[in-house]
Amino acid sequence: MANLSPNQELFPVLIITGLSGSGKSTALRALEDIGYFCIDNLPIHLAPKFLQLRAQITQEDMKIAFGMDVRTKGFIEHHGTLFQELRGMGYQLHIIFLEASDQVLIQRFSQTRRHHPLAENESIAAAIQKERRKLQNLRQDATRTIDTSSMTVHDLRVLIMEEYSQFPLTRRLHLHIISFGFKYGLPPEADIVMDVRFLPNPFFIKDLKELNGLELPVQDYVLGREETREFIGRFFTMLDYLIPNYQKEGKTHLTVAIGCSGGHHRSVVIANALKNHLQSIGHPLTINHRDITHE
Repeated sequence: MANLSPNQELFPVLIITGLSGSGKSTALRALEDIGYFCIDNLPIHLAPKFLQLRAQITQEDMKIAFGMDVRTKGFIEHHGTLFQELRGMGYQLHIIFLEASDQVLIQRFSQTRRHHPLAENESIAAAIQKERRKLQNLRQDATRTIDTSSMTVHDLRVLIMEEYSQFPLTRRLHLHIISFGFKYGLPPEADIVMDVRFLPNPFFIKDLKELNGLELPVQDYVLGREETREFIGRFFTMLDYLIPNYQKEGKTHLTVAIGCSGGHHRSVVIANALKNHLQSIGHPLTINHRDITHE
């Protein structure tokens, strides 16, 4: 084990991994832009040695991110051993697993004309399924799972920069809030899902139907109802209780997904109200209105 400085436990080591085409290169570039030293496809046996060398040559704070996936020889088979070793060395290890739907991945490979690393004499679709099977255990070990299906390159870049720019400065639980529509499916990365379809629906109000939950008339309609105020009081109180308990268990990220029928009105209003509540008490967070652009 390396001789660690007293502040070594605050030294973050990020592993960027996941499915090919899911945005790992974008995530690494975003991390570079906020001061991380990023290395892609480093052989796994060199990672601990690199970190030991880094500790020997400088005492300055440095943020490290490794890009590792099916291209990295031995990573899939031995990632558990690597993670255990790095944690044993005292590093604050955080595994970010990026994924996307098959349809989106196929479209991305078609647009970029890139070769899938597991595609030999088979289709892209078959290669994606093979990769999903290979990464199943790794996905379960991830600290943070991000589905990039509905994200642009800009969306992912902003998300990574917002969540990880202050990562080494605090061990507080970081919250990610998602509003979504049930008609488009549950966000796979959600830790907590709240269904708000019981609230009055602005969709059936002529003047509000074409608006969304970011607009004041919709907010006034939803938040002005007595049942909404009662719900918010109970829901926010529950989260205020749960969040510190999740943190005690060592969780560093918590994704709260709030859903309504289409993801345009009620879920957006409640997600923003939750954002304002959590920010008022100092919780670091990001928010994504996943389905607000759907027609």
